[in-house]
Amino acid sequence: MTYDATAAMDRIEDGDLDDDLDHDRRRRHTGLWIGGLVIALLVTLPVAVGLGPAAVPVDTVAQIVGRHLFGVPVEMTWTPAQESIVWLLRVPRVLLGAAVGAGLAIAGVGLQALTRNILAEPYLLGVTSGASSVAAATILFGFGAGVGSSSLAASSFVGALLAGVVVYLLARVGGQMTSTRLVLAGVSVGYVLHALTSFLIFASDDPDAGRSVLFWTLGSLTLATGGSALVTWVVVLATLALLVLWARRLDALAIGDTTAQTYGISPTRFRALVMVTIALCVGAVVAASGGIGFVGLIIPHVARMCVGTSHRRLLPVAALLGAIFLVWADVLARTALMPQELPLGIVTALAGAPLLFLLVRRLNPSG
Repeated sequence: MTYDATAAMDRIEDGDLDDDLDHDRRRRHTGLWIGGLVIALLVTLPVAVGLGPAAVPVDTVAQIVGRHLFGVPVEMTWTPAQESIVWLLRVPRVLLGAAVGAGLAIAGVGLQALTRNILAEPYLLGVTSGASSVAAATILFGFGAGVGSSSLAASSFVGALLAGVVVYLLARVGGQMTSTRLVLAGVSVGYVLHALTSFLIFASDDPDAGRSVLFWTLGSLTLATGGSALVTWVVVLATLALLVLWARRLDALAIGDTTAQTYGISPTRFRALVMVTIALCVGAVVAASGGIGFVGLIIPHVARMCVGTSHRRLLPVAALLGAIFLVWADVLARTALMPQELPLGIVTALAGAPLLFLLVRRLNPSG
């Protein structure tokens, strides 16, 4: 289950050997996808804000948001309850959902390039489990409370980073690291950390806190605030900018360590750098939304079907697709069993599993 080397070689040469006409055609194709997805996201956001147990018309949503952002319209034609639902609850929730989806998608793209394994994602490599375990300890037992209001975000990042370091060290034997060892190490660490989280919930003497953590580890946007959405967006956009900046090196690494070295890249050092960057992104995402699987696994493959395998084109498209996907998954989570709300991780798993089945069916028998 590895990358197509021929296609990968094509993309590493994309900026050097393709003629100008083909280069312009690919750029227009990518531009159309990005433009279309930006429009789709802009349409999705207000529609998603209006949907829920207490539905609010889209034009009313637009007026409430316009009044808070620009002071218009002056006359209120909506109720105070609608204003509270839209501005205080759903706008932060939808914006956070878009940031979480984008962050998980680009983390999946980065990890699949590092491991050269199409099944790699933050969940599979134990990064999400690390963030969840330390964050659960913070909630249940107050570890890291001295950090203040940002203790949950800080603990999630520390957990994600520690899990990434442990996976990296386990996979690196004799100074060498293979994608197979990296994935197996990630699966092993993920299982251990998942068991640790379950143990912490079982050991807690506060049943309510245990249920809250259990629900949170399955993914939820119910704690979204304007501040958490802003911080998550800043981290995700910074990660996206760095990964796009490193796109050519990710292309080379996706082909193989030998090819990367011919381009003057130290595979070991570059992997460590990207792992730390992705751990920061996943830590911020998990702190805001809990553990949500399948987004980092499925969205990168859908994005490759749209614009190919060059990371310079792939990363922004994956970010937009991930944002749109998670916003609609959250809409389904809060409307499917109204007034109850489903954990978001259940919805993404139910939506992502069929796509994974299709992906497995498309795999080359020799892979």
